[in-house]
Amino acid sequence: MNPKLTLTLTTAVLVGVISVLTSLFNQNYFAPSPIQGSTDTLHLSKLISVSSASAVGPESLAFDPNGGGPYVGVADGRILKWQGTDWTDFAFTSPHRDNCTRPFAPELEHVCGRPLGLRFHKKTGDLYIADAYFGFHVVGPDGGLATQLVTQVEGHPLYFTNDMDIDEQEDVVYFTDSSTNFRRRQFLACVFNGDKTGKLLKYNKSTKEVTVLLRDLGFANGVALSKDRSFVLVAETLTCRILRLWLKGPKAGNVDIFAELPGFPDNVRTNSKGEFWVALHSKNGILGKLILYKPWVGKTLLKLPFNLKQLHSMLIGGKPHAIAIKLSEEGKTLDVLEDSDGKTVKFISEVEEKDGKLWMGSVLMPFLGVYDLP
Repeated sequence: MNPKLTLTLTTAVLVGVISVLTSLFNQNYFAPSPIQGSTDTLHLSKLISVSSASAVGPESLAFDPNGGGPYVGVADGRILKWQGTDWTDFAFTSPHRDNCTRPFAPELEHVCGRPLGLRFHKKTGDLYIADAYFGFHVVGPDGGLATQLVTQVEGHPLYFTNDMDIDEQEDVVYFTDSSTNFRRRQFLACVFNGDKTGKLLKYNKSTKEVTVLLRDLGFANGVALSKDRSFVLVAETLTCRILRLWLKGPKAGNVDIFAELPGFPDNVRTNSKGEFWVALHSKNGILGKLILYKPWVGKTLLKLPFNLKQLHSMLIGGKPHAIAIKLSEEGKTLDVLEDSDGKTVKFISEVEEKDGKLWMGSVLMPFLGVYDLP
């Protein structure tokens, strides 16, 4: 066939595909279905902005053993502490901060760091940090430059360290590495490619040993221990589910599906009753399901001339929103809270229950949400 004719036909097909996708998108074809039984009240949340600290993206949050904080990790590599009226710098994971002056600069994340999961050790007051680029860290109660604990496993560098939980009795930390192929700033490519190279790992504080517990996970994300420490949960963002790895008892070593969710789970946190709050980045619509079951769909979309904002908008169904799900110790859905129109909160990444309130982080927005539980 004539090369010019081939190019013309290819261009025409691409234009047609893009036109169809754009038309479907404009008609809300990709919009996810409503969740039956949900309570649409998260728009009543109050906001605590991090803009005053020239920051954005408080992805994870944690309160210290004295109830101080919360502390949040933001997009420019800092960990901030809320003092009740304003934010102060507390810690950071990279010593190379000369150029880390912009609130959001993905192209500098590998230089400035990007702290994600945060957890305090209740006995020592140390803050453990999962930095997406620099691995697993710890910093003392006075803050400052964090110390690297783990940067590689089995001879390979951690590529996308994400979240963790601490078993203080066993003196071990469970944490995730989301992908061996994609960095944090490539999270959309990780999803659209259907990448399943994530891991759940265990770090022994005494021996410094790191053990891989689970492999081949689809965007390994949030981590939470059960209240009795008999199992650990890990969120698989790509597959919209929570997996349970049994640590003790007759099922020790076995893995099962703890919960299947109506959206893309991020962090998982336990409340005082042993229940689990799961933050969903968004609901899962038609496109997300196609990517999961037909990986070529996502890979094809990445080759079309859509920018990251357009691809993200398609994935979430075109409308920013927020959704938090509470699960029982058995994985049953107890409560679903939404801000279905994204009036106040959206793209939440973590839900922490404390003193009758839900504190919500967001990997993309410049604020925390605080919701009063009824």
